[in-house]
Amino acid sequence: MKARVTVTLKNGVLDPQGKAIEGALKSLGVVGVAGVRQGKVFDIEVEGDDRGKAEAALKQAAEKLLANLVVENYRVDIV
Repeated sequence: MKARVTVTLKNGVLDPQGKAIEGALKSLGVVGVAGVRQGKVFDIEVEGDDRGKAEAALKQAAEKLLANLVVENYRVDIV
């Protein structure tokens, strides 16, 4: 089965990379950009068909490796 783990900065955490992307988009002439926040996406293939077990394992992986829980949130989606 396939899963996606999305990691984003928590609200209130400064995002200099997002600001740089926002500035670059504006300099490229992209109009209407009010703000940019950057994050990470991990597409992961999981063996087996137990969705609950897969979700629990991926949450553990996110908390130990994929996300810095001090400044980031994560979401696990089984697709």
